[in-house]
Amino acid sequence: MQAAEIQTLIESHIADSQVQVTVEGSHVHLIVVSPAFAGLSPVKKQQMVYALLTEQIASGVIHAVHMKTLTPEEYSLQSS
Repeated sequence: MQAAEIQTLIESHIADSQVQVTVEGSHVHLIVVSPAFAGLSPVKKQQMVYALLTEQIASGVIHAVHMKTLTPEEYSLQSS
């Protein structure tokens, strides 16, 4: 699965999200920033993203996903 496909998939399902994707073989690295994550635990944020990739993970197209899931506020604190 191409990085652009993953980015489009996530951005179309998680409101106002901005997604950075790096694909290395069957390993996917994500940074997902969205106000939809506000008030959610880290596990709940990751579950939102994993739910979108279930089919690709089950088929083996994606073997591993490493992700950071942040609200815009968390992202701005991290990058400053």
